[in-house]
Amino acid sequence: MATARRRGPTRADLEAARDRLLPDVLPGPDDPPLRVLFSGINPGLVSAYTGHHFARPGNRFWPALHASGFTPRLLAPAEQGLLPALGLGITNVAPRATARADELTDDELRAGGERLRALTTDLAPAWLAVVGVVAYRTAFGEPKAVVGKQDRTLGPTRLWVLPNPSGLNAHYTPVSLAAEFAALHACASGHPCD
Repeated sequence: MATARRRGPTRADLEAARDRLLPDVLPGPDDPPLRVLFSGINPGLVSAYTGHHFARPGNRFWPALHASGFTPRLLAPAEQGLLPALGLGITNVAPRATARADELTDDELRAGGERLRALTTDLAPAWLAVVGVVAYRTAFGEPKAVVGKQDRTLGPTRLWVLPNPSGLNAHYTPVSLAAEFAALHACASGHPCD
């Protein structure tokens, strides 16, 4: 008798993951300086379950990261530990795992903005890239912010807002999403930024 192969976590597995914290992917002492710290809005349930950022099937973060030139090949979420050697890291605005980002409160996002300010003070990345303009607007109190390079800085850290790479964000195709990531990559690589 053949056993059925499970395709992924069950609904119960995902619900149990709501209480898990997803560790940041940050450089160690032997890694190069942090060029870009990417900040997701918050972990999704699949990410909390697996322990890997942007892990939900259909999330376009990893393909956009590769297509834009940040990574030499397409990385799987389980390979997130390779990012610090490339001068890259990942964190989240809010630590609470949810099925959808709109489950977060404005207070959680504002507290996350304060956390990001402290983290950039400690790590001094060249760029903080927040993936999700609505979350950025709330976290940093900038209701008119748009995708792209921001005028505001956090000390020496420059800010960039990227579109949310969730497959639910139909406003951006994989190509247009990769183009937004590529614009940041060009600036982070020393090319002039407008």
